[in-house]
Amino acid sequence: MKNQNNKGFTLIELLVVIAIIGILAAVVLVSLNSARAKSRDARRLADVRQIMTALELSYNDNNSYPTATTNAPTSTFGTPAFSTLLASWPTAPLPADGTCTDTNGSPTGNRYTYAQVSSGSSYTLNFCLGAATGGYALGYHTASPSGIN
Repeated sequence: MKNQNNKGFTLIELLVVIAIIGILAAVVLVSLNSARAKSRDARRLADVRQIMTALELSYNDNNSYPTATTNAPTSTFGTPAFSTLLASWPTAPLPADGTCTDTNGSPTGNRYTYAQVSSGSSYTLNFCLGAATGGYALGYHTASPSGIN
């Protein structure tokens, strides 16, 4: 006669449930990593657009884009400080994605590199995207007063 009062799960049932939970957790972690990479690229684009806006405001105030020191804009004597337009120069999010590393001989690596062009009448802002984002292909891009290329 079987004892009908035994309540609980067998060892096999518990192992199957644990295996299913483990598989689901692995799938979630993989999809979470790709979402993190996409968010880093979205932040890179947002940073570049913020820098471009600050540069345009500076141009409107001074009729010239700021000079560059250590790849970031600086103000010249007698003009409003660039820091009043952009509190601090953004740093690209880490880790670097795709080809956005400093070790491959790239012009920018995982940084935003600014340069004044044509005696202050233009500028270039180099940056890298680790994957296709916001209609832009992966790789290195240059922003200028005419937009992002």
